[in-house]
Amino acid sequence: MTSVFTSKPARRVLAVATAVAIAATMSACASDTSQPGAEDEVKVTLILKDLVNPFFVALQNGAEAQAEKDGVNLAIASGKKDGDEEGQIQAIENAVLKGEDGILVLPAGPAVNAAITKARDAGLVVIALDTPPDPIDTTDETFATDNFEAGKLIGEWAAAATQGTDVVIAMLDQFDDRIIQTDLNRDQGFLTGMGIDTADAGKNGDEAKTGTFSGGNYTIACQEATTGAEDGGREAMENCLTANSDINLVYTINEPSAAGAYKALQAAGLEKDVKIVSIDGSCDGVANVASGIISATSQQYPVTMAQLGVETIASVVRGGDYPPVSEGLDFYNTGTALVTDATQDGVESITSEEATKICW
Repeated sequence: MTSVFTSKPARRVLAVATAVAIAATMSACASDTSQPGAEDEVKVTLILKDLVNPFFVALQNGAEAQAEKDGVNLAIASGKKDGDEEGQIQAIENAVLKGEDGILVLPAGPAVNAAITKARDAGLVVIALDTPPDPIDTTDETFATDNFEAGKLIGEWAAAATQGTDVVIAMLDQFDDRIIQTDLNRDQGFLTGMGIDTADAGKNGDEAKTGTFSGGNYTIACQEATTGAEDGGREAMENCLTANSDINLVYTINEPSAAGAYKALQAAGLEKDVKIVSIDGSCDGVANVASGIISATSQQYPVTMAQLGVETIASVVRGGDYPPVSEGLDFYNTGTALVTDATQDGVESITSEEATKICW
């Protein structure tokens, strides 16, 4: 099965309907009582990074709705906050001790890998959602956004929107004490979309701090961690403005950190002079695009990830197969679309009005 989303702009919104149709087909297969053990309840634990971020809330809601359809007994666990590896490790160990059939996990960092391996060795099906583990075969399957592509889309938009202007960039990443693939790939995708040489694609922050991009000259003024939270985004942006008050382009790892960055810019009286680009596509984030707080964002589809994750574990436990990974990737790509009301030539996008119909 290939990605349920097409790259053609005219088909982006229709792709969501396609995703729903595929999810329904998989659900029917997962619930087929002709499969071995289909009458048995499947027990699964969904392990989030926290219970507050709207993205994780959407995942939980999607998983709970699908679990009810597929006869899955779903338990919810999480770390205390994004980055709490120990909290996730404990949740994985608890799932094994309870005799669960499977685990859906958004890995908080590489320290979680060993616990995932032990769970698989104990016979549990383990599927990653949103955050591909490193190495990718740490889990049985991964359903996620192509985060490099999501970053590349906002980078291409930013390069086109600032054509002929010297840009001073603030990079607001997720962590500075560990590498997770979501953080790395979005960061590197953004720089690639801008036309900035990323040096070592496996590292954040080693690109040249000054040089040329596809639209002119650039300076990277700062690179700060936000932990993906609004307060972290505000603090990071304040630090960046202290380092360089000429910042006119802000990349953020996600929309909560973008909201925090905007508040810092607003407090400094600079909100009208700076473009913010981000990734998520939540209903709040899309509303911020419509109001001009965020200039462009790449929309993800967490409910699709959750549906596919629940369906796949139910199907595999009952004797079914894993869906093939997307063409050219080592995971199942759940799609992305650029959302902006400032269309740029040569950059595919949908409007905030269109994105509102499919936001979460």
